[in-house]
Amino acid sequence: MEFYRESFTDEEARVLSRFFTNVNSPVFALINLPEVVKGALFARYSRSGKSLRRLFLDEFLNDADTGIESIAQRIDSDPLYSLRKAEGLYDRVFFEFGDDSVAQLGGAHIACEQASNVLTKVLERGRLASYLEQSTRYIYYDVKYGDRYRYMTPPEIEAVGLGDRHRATMDLLFDTYSRIVHAMTDEYSRRYPKQETDSKRVWTATIRAKACDLARGLLPASTLSNVGIFASGQAYETALMRMQAHPLAEVNEYGTLMLAELRKVIPSFLKRVDIPERGGAWSAYLADTRTAVRAIADQIAAPATAQPLVALTDWDPDAEAKVVASALYPHTSLPDAQLLAIASAMPAEEQASVIRAMVGKRANRRHRPGRAMERPTYRFDVLCDYGAFRDLQRHRMLTIEWQELTTTHGYGIPDDVAGTDLENAWSTAMSAAGEFFDEVASATSSTVAQYVVPFGYRIRFAVEMNAREAFHLIELRSQPAGHAGYRKVAQEMHRLIRDVAGHRLIADAMSHVSYADTDLERLEAERRVEKKRST
Repeated sequence: MEFYRESFTDEEARVLSRFFTNVNSPVFALINLPEVVKGALFARYSRSGKSLRRLFLDEFLNDADTGIESIAQRIDSDPLYSLRKAEGLYDRVFFEFGDDSVAQLGGAHIACEQASNVLTKVLERGRLASYLEQSTRYIYYDVKYGDRYRYMTPPEIEAVGLGDRHRATMDLLFDTYSRIVHAMTDEYSRRYPKQETDSKRVWTATIRAKACDLARGLLPASTLSNVGIFASGQAYETALMRMQAHPLAEVNEYGTLMLAELRKVIPSFLKRVDIPERGGAWSAYLADTRTAVRAIADQIAAPATAQPLVALTDWDPDAEAKVVASALYPHTSLPDAQLLAIASAMPAEEQASVIRAMVGKRANRRHRPGRAMERPTYRFDVLCDYGAFRDLQRHRMLTIEWQELTTTHGYGIPDDVAGTDLENAWSTAMSAAGEFFDEVASATSSTVAQYVVPFGYRIRFAVEMNAREAFHLIELRSQPAGHAGYRKVAQEMHRLIRDVAGHRLIADAMSHVSYADTDLERLEAERRVEKKRST
C-alpha cells in the first residue's frame, strides 16, 4: 500500500524521534511522554485535521510568545514543557465539553501493598482495569512482617476494645496454618517423591503449591496482600469515588492514599474525585442507595433454603437457535428477526452444523468462538469457600455480586486433613474464628466482622455471564493445574449448561473443559515453565 508521507524538517524529526517510535509510518506509538500529555493529545486529535505528530509540534511544543525559534532548544531546556500545556488543554476539553472518553486515553500503574483480602476485592471490582494479586499458592504466609503475622487489625475492631482478642484469634489461625502447611509439605514430599526427569525446582514448587492450596482455608480475610493495578484515568476515578462511599475505614484510607499518588502522575484525570458537587455527590449517591437497600434487606427474616455448590437459576431455552441466527447475521443482509425465525425452523442437525462451523477446530482453549456466543446468558448461584471465590471474582467481564463474608454457611475440612491428627487443630481454629465473628458483628457490624472470617468458610455469590465468557471461565478454571475448590464450581457450571439448560451444542463446543483427576495440580505447569527456561 502507498501512504502519504508527511514531511518534517531534520530538527522536527529529531525531536519527534524522542516521543514517537517512528516519523514516517502511519502507525506509531507514543513514548517518553506523561500520561496526561497522551490523553490531551488524543483529545485535541479528535477535533483537529492535523496528524498527531504535527499537532504535537504545533500545539504542544511551539509557542510564538516565547521567542524561542528552535524546537530542539525548547525541548532540551525544558523536557516537560508540554506537560503544563497538556494539562491546560485537558482541563478545557474535559470540563467545557464533558468528554469523559478522554479519561480513557491515559493510564497509570499503581501498587497497593499490605491490603487486606477484604480490600483487595474492592480494588478488583472494576471491569476496565488490570490486576495482579499476590498469590496464596506460591509463598508461605507464615513468614512475618517484623514480629507479627501478615494480617491487619481493623480500626473499627480496635475502637470497641476487641483489638487484643482479634490479634489472639488471628495468631491462632496463623499458628495453625503454619503447623499444617509445613506438615503437609513434608507429607506430600513423602507421598510424591521427586521423579528423575524433574528438576528439584519443579518438584519443590509443585509440593509447596499443593500444601499452600490445602492450608489457605485457615487464612483470615484480614490477611495482607499486595495488588498491582493498571487502569485508565476514568477507571481510577470510578474506583476512587466508590471507595469514598464504602463503609470500611481501610477502604476509605486506601482511596485517599491512591488519590494522592495518582495525582502525581495523572493529575488532570482525577480532578473531579473530591470536588463536593462532582465526585462527592456521586459517592454520597452510592452510599445512600446502599444504605437504603440494606435497610429493606434487613427486614427479610426468611431462613435460607438448602442449596447445592452451584445452581443454575436463569437461562434462555431458545439460546441455541439464537446463537445460530447471530452466527449467520454478519454474513447475510437479512433482518435479525427474520434470521431468528429461519434458525428456529431449522432441523436440529442443521442448527448443529451452523454452530460447529462457527466453533471450528479449537486447537486450544484460547480459540474461542465469536460474538454470536454472547447472545445467550446464564445466571448461577454459587456457595463455595471464600478462597475459591477470590479466584473466580477476577473474571471481570461477567456480572458478579457477592454477599458479605460470614460464618453462617459453615466451612469445609480438606480431605487430606480429615481423619488425621491435624483435623482437630483445623476445627479448633475455625471454630474460634466463628465465635469471634459473632462477637465482632455484635459490637460493630457484620461488614466489619468479615475481617475475622477464614478463607475456608463459604460465601454466596451470583454470577451472570454470556456463553462466550462461560467458555473462558469454565475451560480455564477446570484445568488440572487449578485449585480443587474452583475446579468443582467450573465443572458444575458446565454440567448445568449441558443437562439443566439442555444446551448440549454449546456445552459440547466447550471442548477444553477438564474433568481429569490429578494428584499434583501444578506439576505439568511447572514442567512447562522449566522447559521454557531451558530453551
